[in-house]
Amino acid sequence: MSPSPPQPRGLFSGRDRSIKIFLAVTVVPLVLYMAFWTLFPLIWGFALAFFEYSPRRAGGPILGLGGANPYVGLAHFQAMLNFSSDAPKHVRQFHTALKVTIIFAMLVVPLNLSITLPLAVLIESIHQRLKPLFRTTFFLPVLAPAVGVAIMWGFIFHPQRGLLNAILGKLAGHLVAINWLGDPKLTVFGIPVALFAVIVAYIWQDMGYNLVIFIAALQSIPPNLKEAARIDGANAWQMFWKITIPLLMPTILLASVLTMISAFQVFDIIQVMTDGGPRGQTQVLLLHIYNYAFRYQKMGWAAAVALVFFVLVLVISIIQSRFLRTQWEY
Repeated sequence: MSPSPPQPRGLFSGRDRSIKIFLAVTVVPLVLYMAFWTLFPLIWGFALAFFEYSPRRAGGPILGLGGANPYVGLAHFQAMLNFSSDAPKHVRQFHTALKVTIIFAMLVVPLNLSITLPLAVLIESIHQRLKPLFRTTFFLPVLAPAVGVAIMWGFIFHPQRGLLNAILGKLAGHLVAINWLGDPKLTVFGIPVALFAVIVAYIWQDMGYNLVIFIAALQSIPPNLKEAARIDGANAWQMFWKITIPLLMPTILLASVLTMISAFQVFDIIQVMTDGGPRGQTQVLLLHIYNYAFRYQKMGWAAAVALVFFVLVLVISIIQSRFLRTQWEY
């Protein structure tokens, strides 16, 4: 087949110019938007971590840094390593928030996966006509605003007018007024009951994500594998552990990492339900950052905690990925 004759040089020059103009008009504003609203705040937050910055003070000529907002170097990070009893209040609150955040995430991830994975298997085992109904029902809480979810669960756990205490009162035959969210003495295995209450509200709203992920993964499993196992005499429990779980390990890895990251970023539910109380027992890192950045106007300290928070989530996600990946890559 003979090659097509060469086109005149100026035939497509107008079209190329139009493409360049189109790209410039569409891409350049997007890049500028991302640079201004994403890149610049990241650089600004990183810089603030090395200053004792507060917007209440005038500071130096460059973005208010310097002068009354002095450069302190690694002082914020060094203060975080002070675990003595006479450490400053904001340092002790950081240690508490870090502990609460880790406990919260370590409880949420296994509880979420242990609920959503069996639930997805059950939904996939029912009649085809009922599957959309159950999928929609369990995914609806995801669409609800977090503030609304927090208000609803705050009403359920209310000590006087709460639904939970009303049910317990009916069962016990007398008035029950347990302060689930406000009594610092209520603990289970050393973990505050208020934190458990927040975890219940959080999982109720968040489990729809993993449920959809697991349902999609279950539908990708070849049905002939289950049929062969059923012919060999395997029951439902054996097929779940010997076929479903091994084939879903990549999906379990994805869901666990996403759930861990999401759990570390919890903020609005805790702020509305407990605001970090009682006595800081539910104060997580994001709430700690919010308080010191916007309530106390200590943005230098808040930026340093945010940087540590970012590194912590990154490290835990990498460790989690490496740990689970070795179980299904061999």
